Amino acid sequence: MNRAAHGLNISDTVTDGIRVQTKSMYVAERSDPSQRNYFFAYTIRISNEGKSPAQLLSRHWVITDGVGRIEEVRGPGVVGETPRLHPGEEFEYTSYCPLSTPSGTMHGEYRMLRDDGAEFDARIGAFKLLVKFILN
Repeated sequence: MNRAAHGLNISDTVTDGIRVQTKSMYVAERSDPSQRNYFFAYTIRISNEGKSPAQLLSRHWVITDGVGRIEEVRGPGVVGETPRLHPGEEFEYTSYCPLSTPSGTMHGEYRMLRDDGAEFDARIGAFKLLVKFILN
């Protein structure tokens, strides 16, 4: 289920036995709204719920800000690693995304490799990047 469709800052998707769970949060202490600089952290948990090992080779992110500008990010691994997950194992990391608007979304995929040489894209469901203002 992709809970981001309900307006939350989390998602939970499974592709070919690889579960990708996300959550994001606004980081006020690293942001400067007067300069249109909003900083978000997101944590990803990748779990192998399948029957064979899989290694994460690369990432592809589609980042959309609050006015619809799209930026795509591609690269090897995540946070400098290319984790190989046996069935039942998981890998979790936190990374960051700056935006020039107080809201946006992220989604994408991880290119995965099975031991038999098969490659597939594990989907990263859309989740929101959202500043939560407190009204008095």
